[in-house]
Amino acid sequence: MTAPALATRGLAKAFGSLVVANDIEIELPKGVRYALIGPNGAGKTTLINLITGMLQPGAGRIFLDDTDITALPPEQRVRRGLVRTYQINSLFPHLTALESVTLAVCERTRAARIWWRQLNAYPHEIEEAHDILVALKLGAVCHRLTRELAYGQQRLLEIALALATRPKVLLLDEPAAGVPREESQELFAVIAGLSSDITVLFIEHDMELVFRFASRIIVMVGGRVLMQGPPHEIANDPQVRSVYLGKAPLVPHGPRHG
Repeated sequence: MTAPALATRGLAKAFGSLVVANDIEIELPKGVRYALIGPNGAGKTTLINLITGMLQPGAGRIFLDDTDITALPPEQRVRRGLVRTYQINSLFPHLTALESVTLAVCERTRAARIWWRQLNAYPHEIEEAHDILVALKLGAVCHRLTRELAYGQQRLLEIALALATRPKVLLLDEPAAGVPREESQELFAVIAGLSSDITVLFIEHDMELVFRFASRIIVMVGGRVLMQGPPHEIANDPQVRSVYLGKAPLVPHGPRHG
């Protein structure tokens, strides 16, 4: 049986008497697009922080493929293929998009350690960076400074930097946060079109985007997993609708990307 791309077993975390993660067990098959939803304070970002090593669990295990990574520091998890983006971007405003992604590729290949060489001394890394930007529909703006890009393009650039590490699992913490609505659909269409070799778990509050682009959904409430399943089951579950969806519409009509 094929191991899941990412799994947690009995994951728990508490700060004193405040329990922020309670016996969380999830399995993400390879190549699937998962959404992580829930009300504010449900523990979504805490779970991402536990998975990536920014927080250490009080109990439980985390597996990447079939390898236990629970004790590994964040940078070693990245090198093994577990990569995240954040709600607030942390880009280099005075570099071009191509320069930023090329530096990320150089970091992965360890070429960045030869710090005294000019960036144009790495033609293969530049070519790979350009290919990533083209795939994310940023090819036309690859020579523009990051600070000059539209905000939606900056969020795509963050994803480009993550892809430069060649991730197996990509964790996106509210990738559409702050992005104008007309740009968010395009951003998620690009995410949905990422290589099927990459497993994606994203946090998102816009239920229209979630139901359209997620293959499966994990619902968190109070630091625990309330339910997980395909979008139509989540949308029509009375308990989920009671604690989170309220009177929100059911799964929107139209194509959904898997």
